[in-house]
Amino acid sequence: MKRFVNKVAVVTGGGGGIGSAISRRLADEGAFVVVTDANIEAAGEVASLIGATGGSATAIAADISRKPECVDLVAKAFAIKGRLDVLVNNAGINRRGNLLSLSDEDWQTSFAVNLDSMFHLCRAALPHMINAGGGAIVNTASQWGLYPAPNHIAYNTTKAAVAAFTQNLARDYAPDKVRVNAVCPGEIHTPMLEAGVTRSGRTIADLDKLVPYGRIGRPEEVAALVAFLASDEAAFMCGSLVEITGAQAVA
Repeated sequence: MKRFVNKVAVVTGGGGGIGSAISRRLADEGAFVVVTDANIEAAGEVASLIGATGGSATAIAADISRKPECVDLVAKAFAIKGRLDVLVNNAGINRRGNLLSLSDEDWQTSFAVNLDSMFHLCRAALPHMINAGGGAIVNTASQWGLYPAPNHIAYNTTKAAVAAFTQNLARDYAPDKVRVNAVCPGEIHTPMLEAGVTRSGRTIADLDKLVPYGRIGRPEEVAALVAFLASDEAAFMCGSLVEITGAQAVA
């Protein structure tokens, strides 16, 4: 399928496991992808891989925890081709711990990266989409934002806020034909998850056993869902929080 021919997509956290898969999927379907990450080397590797496989992409470094860099990112992305059709707010961090074990910095940084960045990026991108007659925004929330897992209060709370932000934004800008939806993944096999598993002393096989479907998810599966939500095939989906969990109730 080529659902994004002549369209420009921005993917935050594009150098990570899920972000890389999203960037590659959108490029495979014809989008010019702006791969952005605080780690420019990782973003550059993804953009290079896209180019090597016949797609079009560029890498832009951005610390999206800072408002000026969010605004600058959108301006640079729009300037490339004079349009911005898809914004995927995928970047996120997971500072683990309960309330008494978290530092002020853990809490504040979690909100800056997981939520505040969406506020700044969407506020910068929306005028371009409205002027063009519409667009699509897909946010990465989490199953844990809907059903909190223990000892992850900062992550859970920010992802719950992402879910609420998504539905509010959708209802405000649906009349402008800007569709806003969110994916809510469960356990997905990414480098971030592997690091957490290593710290806990468990294995991926242990996590697989907890999922009714028989295994944890893959980044490519989340990317396929994001691509659907961003495409015209999902034209009447607006304000949806779509779980992708393999039927696992909560991790």
